[in-house]
Amino acid sequence: MTVIAKSDQCAALWQHVLAQVEAHMQGVRAHPARTVVLLPYAQLMPWAQRYWALHHADGFAPRFETTRNWARQLAAFVPQGDDLAGDVARDTLTARALLDRAGLAAQRDVLAVPLQEAAAQLAVAVAAMAPAQREAWGIQARSRMTEPDEGSALRFEAVVARIALEWVLASRHATDVLFEPGVRQSVDALVVLHGFQVEPLAQTLQVHWGDQAVALALPPAALDASARGRIALHAAQDAEDEAQRAAACVLAHVVAGRTPVALAANDRALTRRIGAHLASCGVAVRDENGWTLSTTRAAAQLMAALKACAWNASTDEVLDWLKHAPVIEPAVLNPLERVLRKAAVAAWSGAVGRNWADKPALAACVAQVQDWCEGLRAPRPLAQWLQSLRGLLVASGQWPQLEADAAGTRVLTALRLQAGQEAELEGWDSAGRRMALAEFTRWTNEVLEAARYVPSQMGDAPVVVLPMPQLLARPFAALVLPGCDEKRLQPSPEPVGDWTPAQRQAWGLPTRESLELAQRAAWLHALQTPAVDVLWRTGDEGGEPLLASALVQALHLEGAAAHGADDRSQRAVAAHPTARPLPDGRALPVVRISSTAYSDLRHCPYRFFALRQLGLQEADELAAEVDKRDFGNWLHAVLQHFHEGLLAEPADDAATRIARMDGAAQAVTLQQGLGEGDFLPFAAGWPQVRDGYLRWLVQHEQAGGHFRQAEVQASQPLGALQLVGAIDRIDAVSTTGEPMPLVIDYKTENDTATRQRIKAGAEDTQLAFYAALLSHDTLRAAYVNVGERGETQLHEQDEVVHLRDLLVEGIQHDFARIAAGAPMPALGEGAVCDYCAARGLCRKDFWND
Repeated sequence: MTVIAKSDQCAALWQHVLAQVEAHMQGVRAHPARTVVLLPYAQLMPWAQRYWALHHADGFAPRFETTRNWARQLAAFVPQGDDLAGDVARDTLTARALLDRAGLAAQRDVLAVPLQEAAAQLAVAVAAMAPAQREAWGIQARSRMTEPDEGSALRFEAVVARIALEWVLASRHATDVLFEPGVRQSVDALVVLHGFQVEPLAQTLQVHWGDQAVALALPPAALDASARGRIALHAAQDAEDEAQRAAACVLAHVVAGRTPVALAANDRALTRRIGAHLASCGVAVRDENGWTLSTTRAAAQLMAALKACAWNASTDEVLDWLKHAPVIEPAVLNPLERVLRKAAVAAWSGAVGRNWADKPALAACVAQVQDWCEGLRAPRPLAQWLQSLRGLLVASGQWPQLEADAAGTRVLTALRLQAGQEAELEGWDSAGRRMALAEFTRWTNEVLEAARYVPSQMGDAPVVVLPMPQLLARPFAALVLPGCDEKRLQPSPEPVGDWTPAQRQAWGLPTRESLELAQRAAWLHALQTPAVDVLWRTGDEGGEPLLASALVQALHLEGAAAHGADDRSQRAVAAHPTARPLPDGRALPVVRISSTAYSDLRHCPYRFFALRQLGLQEADELAAEVDKRDFGNWLHAVLQHFHEGLLAEPADDAATRIARMDGAAQAVTLQQGLGEGDFLPFAAGWPQVRDGYLRWLVQHEQAGGHFRQAEVQASQPLGALQLVGAIDRIDAVSTTGEPMPLVIDYKTENDTATRQRIKAGAEDTQLAFYAALLSHDTLRAAYVNVGERGETQLHEQDEVVHLRDLLVEGIQHDFARIAAGAPMPALGEGAVCDYCAARGLCRKDFWND
């Protein structure tokens, strides 16, 4: 059975229209070979030829064309000078040049895209006018333009509209060839088949041909509601549920033999989800609409290279690029990433300035990458930019990958990177201006955003993806219409552009009323398909509730549709709960024990096993915002800097101490590379923190306390173990006799939390562990809570020596059990589990109890 035989309705439509075409040819005595039939969509050309051949097996056939295809067949359009080329790669440069000449160089980057878009919208109306009539049309159009007012907030919009109008009026257009006298003489009859909207150019050509032309409506003037097929309505919960149900509807039609199936592309993101589900089921899909080229993997890889070469590129941006560069071996890139993440090097410039002397392989990698980046820093004309970009892609190994990929080849072609394409730039007057890297990156992005990637077509695919209006006059056995909610299927779409209704009406631009008529006509025609599934979601990704489109609601009120069944296959899945993990850690002995490591063991043995024995770690974020943990680390460094300076040069004067404290804060901020903007929330409260700490320090010194050391790296052997740690500070306290060591650990948490640590006794191991790192028989230990509101408090643990002895005994006991093969269960509770890096490994949320 052929595709044509599957839709009697479509065959009848073509038979009726082509009979009218034949009648017109006979009426004007035109030969079929000298007759042109203009179609609304290029996709209809093979169908029109096929249906004509079905009823006229012998003899000549008329030419079935669209206006653009007809003009392309007659002559290749070669833009000259500032012509609007219809090619974003060229037009975006011309737009910038026109803005420069208009004295808007400062606003060039902001206004270039709106200018290009406005010109493209006006070009449809201007190209529809015969060249001889454009001067008069331009006078009328200028009179309807808003005068730019220097004080108006919309001044730039008015200027852009005027420049766009003059641009399109001064340009030649690709379809101007259709108005040439030779074309008129070579075509004896012209038939214009209008779709759901009237094409202005086709309408003008009909007038130009006079009595030799006729206009026909391809869609029937009145649709018979009784001719509608089965219509099923499906309300889905969210985007993924909608994609699954739509894919299930398509599969059900394919299995039932209702092919080809049309899949309407109302929402491209949703359509790609549906396509992914169909691909996983082995169903071939022919996508006639394609998608934006910038969303392809190939385009993302190329843009990653350009972003990484910026002077202010982040480390994440450079690493993202290098992971797509085959020249950089993973054996080098992975260690480099670990080092940079551990050191929290957020900016790539920080990686370049880092001392890599002890890591020659990483040093060579950083130097090579920086050499690539430096090669793209200087301004240059477009032709030189494309040569440099091509050289970078070749050097990084990305070029062969792009050439081997269909989307990659489309990217290279769109950007004029292929061999021989550079000659095309010689005719671009606006391509000679020097551009900085940021502007070239913007140009590249605009080109990729405007271009489309259409996958290679599979002629016999049972599923075809296309926009809803292009269902016109095509024989589909079934239709699946996803995305029919109030946001994605509006009965009255918003016209593009900022033109007023009066301007739209006068210039023949689409109006809201004309778009509404076309939308409703396309919707009614789509419902004539023998089997239709209409789907929409009741909620969006952000939790916003959604209603069905007004078109769907009207269909429901008419009683013309029924609720559709969920065609997804249901399957019973037996529950397999996860057992509690009970690993044996004796084969992974840990010799060096820190306070944090032992705290992990006390809180949850499995956490210690995963993070300390297996050595698993989370990848640190490089571009994360400065948080309270960063403030704590910064404060530790500031206090160390301040006290070491004070120890070297004592000073009791309050003003001197404040100045030294501020100096230490500035030095540490600079050393850690903290930006003023990122650190602003904490910097605003710094005077209170500083003054509160200095007040406490005076009281502490009056009580006999004196600073001795900061950030002390200490270790203490304990049998086969080695206790290690960094003590924030050690003071000497003397009231009457010999000075006694005072171990201090800084806290920037809420003061209540610090008090709870002291009350916890043996449950809090930090001070006891630091005490165990020292060999003194008698000592003191305390937390110093540095409050953000200007209150610094010392909380001493009075029984630290006793707690130290208990801790040492506990460490020996716990590690003896691990060595004996005792299981290490996941025992964490509460906050210990909420932010645990091993939460996904222990699978606590899926335990069988």
